[in-house]
Amino acid sequence: MAKVKIKQVGSPIRRPAEQRKTLVGLGLNKMHRVSELEDTPEVRGMINKVHHLVEVVED
Repeated sequence: MAKVKIKQVGSPIRRPAEQRKTLVGLGLNKMHRVSELEDTPEVRGMINKVHHLVEVVED
């Protein structure tokens, strides 16, 4: 499968606990950290849930 790289650009401070847990599930917990995951519908749903805190990085 294809890979997708995501980078955290927003802070989880003052965000709901559900959004913070989603960031941890994506492998992100600090600003400007990049995580590479399989491009699955589940991962896309998690990215959509916190789209205001992350960006998809193009190679």
